[in-house]
Amino acid sequence: MAKQERPAVNIDGILAQKALAGDEQAFEMLLKRYQTPLFSFIYHFLGDYDQACDVLQQVFLQLYISLPKLRTGEPLKAWLFQVARNRCLDELRRKRAVHFSELEGSTDEDELSPLDTLPDGGPLPEELAEHHDLQRLLSEAIQTLPPRFRAVVLLRYLAQLSFAEIGQTLQMPEATAKTYFQRAKPLLRTALREHTGKITAALA
Repeated sequence: MAKQERPAVNIDGILAQKALAGDEQAFEMLLKRYQTPLFSFIYHFLGDYDQACDVLQQVFLQLYISLPKLRTGEPLKAWLFQVARNRCLDELRRKRAVHFSELEGSTDEDELSPLDTLPDGGPLPEELAEHHDLQRLLSEAIQTLPPRFRAVVLLRYLAQLSFAEIGQTLQMPEATAKTYFQRAKPLLRTALREHTGKITAALA
């Protein structure tokens, strides 16, 4: 007689139910489960450390407010990344509006890469410096992608979502998510070809 597989435990669902019952520790555990992947997604989407911190707090605040309204059994992971993506798009639209309003008074010297806003961590060992440089170049390359491609790439690489989960998160068919991912890869290769052969090879 074949051994029956046990159904997967919905840890998020259990923690959410406990949080709704007033268990503050359960809510904190939910935050810890998603803090790192959400921050990575938001930071690489926006390219600004301080803005990423602010958006992450907005996402968690939205979770706290919306938790009683979420449908039972709704995948929390997909919901969180959907909120994060929407918040990032809102932030990009806001930045674009501010940029246009200040355009007349700007000069070439005023233009800074979004990554120039990162705090200076001081000198790094050679091997860490190389890794940091590759990460910086990859972040800059990802930010050149159209937002719809950027979201798919980040959800695939950083959040490690399946294409079905990406489709659910971005509210698009799974096939569309796959298509966007395939179209994004040559754009990344082009942006990275001159400087990052290691990353380009990894994307092949």
